[in-house]
Amino acid sequence: MAPMLRLYNTLTGAKETFAPIDPAHVRVYACGPTVYDAAHIGNARPIIVFDLLFRLLRHLYGPAHVTYARNVTDVDDKINARAAERGITIRELTDGTLAQFHRDVRDLGVLMPEDVNVAGGRPRFVEPRATDHIAEMVAMIEALVRSGHAYVAEGHVLFDVPSMKDYGGLSKRPLDEMEAGARVEVAPYKRSPLDFVLWKPSKPGEPSWPSPAKIAEPGRPGWHIECSAMSAKHLGQTFDIHAGGIDLIFPHHENEVAQTRCCFGTPVMANVWLHNGFLQVEGEKMSKSLGNFITIRDVLKDWPGEVVRLTMLKTHYRQPIDWTLRGLEESSRVLDRWYNVAGDEPAARDIPGAVVEALCDDLNTPAAINELHRLGAAEPQAAALRAGANLLGLLARTRSERETAQVAASGVDVAAVEALIAERRAARTAKDWAASDRARDALAAMGVAVKDNKDGTTTWTVAR
Repeated sequence: MAPMLRLYNTLTGAKETFAPIDPAHVRVYACGPTVYDAAHIGNARPIIVFDLLFRLLRHLYGPAHVTYARNVTDVDDKINARAAERGITIRELTDGTLAQFHRDVRDLGVLMPEDVNVAGGRPRFVEPRATDHIAEMVAMIEALVRSGHAYVAEGHVLFDVPSMKDYGGLSKRPLDEMEAGARVEVAPYKRSPLDFVLWKPSKPGEPSWPSPAKIAEPGRPGWHIECSAMSAKHLGQTFDIHAGGIDLIFPHHENEVAQTRCCFGTPVMANVWLHNGFLQVEGEKMSKSLGNFITIRDVLKDWPGEVVRLTMLKTHYRQPIDWTLRGLEESSRVLDRWYNVAGDEPAARDIPGAVVEALCDDLNTPAAINELHRLGAAEPQAAALRAGANLLGLLARTRSERETAQVAASGVDVAAVEALIAERRAARTAKDWAASDRARDALAAMGVAVKDNKDGTTTWTVAR
């Protein structure tokens, strides 16, 4: 019998047993990137965490019974400004940035739509772009205006927050406290300082679409309505899990809930809300002004994606994570040990129960990793270790494949290495220790570590 999945639900403030609306079709939505610049290492955390959730749900309910939607925001003030700054079109900017994002997260071992979707079948992983869903956003805005939950003012359409009596249920913020915090630089056309934009006029040169029912200026949608429209189209008016970073709880997710529920008349938008904790770098909040703003690509220049992924998963997703050089070095050593144990052994058919049970306890990755350590310890179980690690998106290659990839990435001249190893072997046979040491030092200078095995052979690896 499969273990019960328990998840901490931000909406209720408690860990609960997960009960999908339809066990034959589990539906998950995660907020994805705003494609105006290279994604930073903090952006990688939710991508990796909710990729793991997707993998776990596929294991528990079957690959054909889980749909995952991760959106792309490709219309935004930051996008407009960056495109103008670079002197390129907005589409050129968003297409190029999205392509880089895809390369980055694939290197982190994150599943992509092409990895899981089956030709002719229902898509199991969709990546909707905001600009492809303007019609759905317009339809929602029109419905909100008709129902009295939105109004038109000075070319804008705004959501009328006081019209929703239980607004604030997700973030648990008192309404009067939110109003006090929102009174700074309130737009004069707002009825309430908490009202938020559903539609805004476009400036010259910015993307523009006809307004909802032509009741406002031609323009573009606000940020919050994008996710409501895309999730409703691909997952339904109510779905199982909505995920994102803790920084999105308010106002983004709170506003998503408001406009979705008021549009469709539903009691909830998603039954479960998951939020990952913040990331800081070497004990400090990541900031360009502090010089510790690190992109995913920056990290991948120095570390394999698998090392980055393990480093993220060593900390429970709801806890803050301190991104340190020491943590990356430790993860690299751990993976070296696990690959040595797993070797070229294929994964076991069954994933170790203790690994699955740990992950079913609110994605308890530290406990799952401890179990992997046990499987790779005194009496190693190579096939079980690989199967458990695969569920976490790790040990995807054999040891031989990994070593080959390391050599290729290093740019080391394989023929020169083999010649030096032969030279060292001949020197050792002749007991010419000085010549042997020279060959060893030359190999070390190339970043190559050699190991003399008990059977008389010599193997070598490239140091990271």
